[in-house]
Amino acid sequence: MAQEYPTLGRRTRLLNRWHARRATRARPATGFISQPEPRTIGSYARGKQLVAGNFLFAGHLMQAAPDTSIWSLTPPTPAFEAALHGFGWMDDLAALGDRDARARAQYWTLDWIDRYGRGSGPGWLPDLAGRRLIRWVSHALLILSGSETPDSDAFYRLLGQQTLFVSRRWQATSPGLPRFEALTGLIYAGLALKGMDAYVAPATTALARESDRGIDAAGGIPSRNPEELLDILTLLTWAALALDEAGRAPEPAHTAAIERIAPTLRALRHADGGLARFHGGGRGIEGRLDQALAASGVRGTAPTGLAMGYARLSSGRTSVIMDADGPPTGKTSYNAHASTLAIEVTSGRRPLIVNCGSGVHFGDDWAKAGRATPSHSVLGLTGVSSSRLGVPEPTPEGPRARLVETPAEVEARVVSNDVMNGVVAGHNGYIAHYGLAHVRRVELSLDGRMLAGEETLAAMSEGEQAVFGQALEREAERGVPFDIRFHLHPDVDATLDLGGTAVSIALRSGEIWVFRYEGNVHLSLDPSVYLEKTRLKPRAAKQVVLSGRAMDYATRIRWSMAKAQDTPIGVRDLVRDEPGDLPD
Repeated sequence: MAQEYPTLGRRTRLLNRWHARRATRARPATGFISQPEPRTIGSYARGKQLVAGNFLFAGHLMQAAPDTSIWSLTPPTPAFEAALHGFGWMDDLAALGDRDARARAQYWTLDWIDRYGRGSGPGWLPDLAGRRLIRWVSHALLILSGSETPDSDAFYRLLGQQTLFVSRRWQATSPGLPRFEALTGLIYAGLALKGMDAYVAPATTALARESDRGIDAAGGIPSRNPEELLDILTLLTWAALALDEAGRAPEPAHTAAIERIAPTLRALRHADGGLARFHGGGRGIEGRLDQALAASGVRGTAPTGLAMGYARLSSGRTSVIMDADGPPTGKTSYNAHASTLAIEVTSGRRPLIVNCGSGVHFGDDWAKAGRATPSHSVLGLTGVSSSRLGVPEPTPEGPRARLVETPAEVEARVVSNDVMNGVVAGHNGYIAHYGLAHVRRVELSLDGRMLAGEETLAAMSEGEQAVFGQALEREAERGVPFDIRFHLHPDVDATLDLGGTAVSIALRSGEIWVFRYEGNVHLSLDPSVYLEKTRLKPRAAKQVVLSGRAMDYATRIRWSMAKAQDTPIGVRDLVRDEPGDLPD
């Protein structure tokens, strides 16, 4: 049985159904007048798995006989169902591109038309229809190759009918990525199909208006999710290139949004080409970030200062990205994390220090755990997050809680001198209950071989000191416990060294980093997890933990990570990454 999207009100659902059925009574579109160049990036390996009957979507794997229709599956979650009906998997079949992939693309598309082509089913949502239109138009040659006339007629007819539906219902989507998907799909179909040209101009104007409204002056979005920002840039560049190829020009607000976003994403790009993983976002599909930046046509470096609230340090082959602003609030915080002042570190092609990531695809418990401060590489008071989670509310991904009691003040500034680049940042998320502000200073040497940090917990004013005194009483004068965590990527091999006073960290490239500390804390190497939506389950990892207690009005801990002296400046990193955990 199809699962409804819980955030859709009854009126919205009824209107979607009514307009879908009304659209499928029309008889538009008999063919293409032009077709945009396919620009989607698929995975050859995922294409092979689809052909073999292994369906991995939204963190869930379903297996079936290779000749099973994808529409015979019973989706375990709404997110899985949305992934099916959005047809993003068509990119993977196109990347495979052999006879079996073509057969599946044709069979599953025509079966969707047979089952849902009369305006019924969960796929008739404006954003999913827009996503589907992009894939049907982009991969039409794969879908129609060798097909009979009745099948191609049905394909074109449904393309036109979905175009009509999206043109009437795109405003019912949520602002942000869903609306960009709907409008980009409308532009794609309007440009490509006979008789659909009249929808292009209104969609182009609407996309420009949404670009101006949804992208702030600094090229950011309210959710502060880097992967969502990449998805939006990708859609905007696809729409702009499709318009250019058709001899039309995107509106100025459309191109201006691209020009704002591209430098911001450059600042959120690690040395290995992946995105910083903050506020529900992942690394992004391999190659998509660089493709989107290249397609944007925007040249230049990352901006100085903060980008969408993130600070970036880069020297040599090392990159450091810090969450240096307040977290999202309100409805934009459903997938936001309590990650204020958390860092990620990458050396060359290898992630070193990471955040655990988003657990939304692994169930409610993992979703909640992944958002907490201890799942990030940052100082946190033991058992407490810098932002708290509210009461769960229904969302398309399932019940989600907003962030509440977030830091009211987060300040950051970039510092530099002749030997290092750095950032100093602080927040007051612990002051209300513990009287302590957290200040973090992180410095990266100009050759990228050493990263040094300083963590300070301080009660400055008389009021803060009084609150801290009360916290000490609750802790029976044993001090307020805290942990400074550095989550390591699963491919990192770490061992305690020098009698337990240091940690040796070996990357698969052959680089060796050594972690040391100064201060009254205990060093341990504990289990951790790495959460990524392309895997079936969380990956086991390790974390370096400095545990201590704040006894005074000011507690200061220093730490450093440096490449071992015998590690060369340049390493030929030829080790292949391990494959995912899909069945062979």
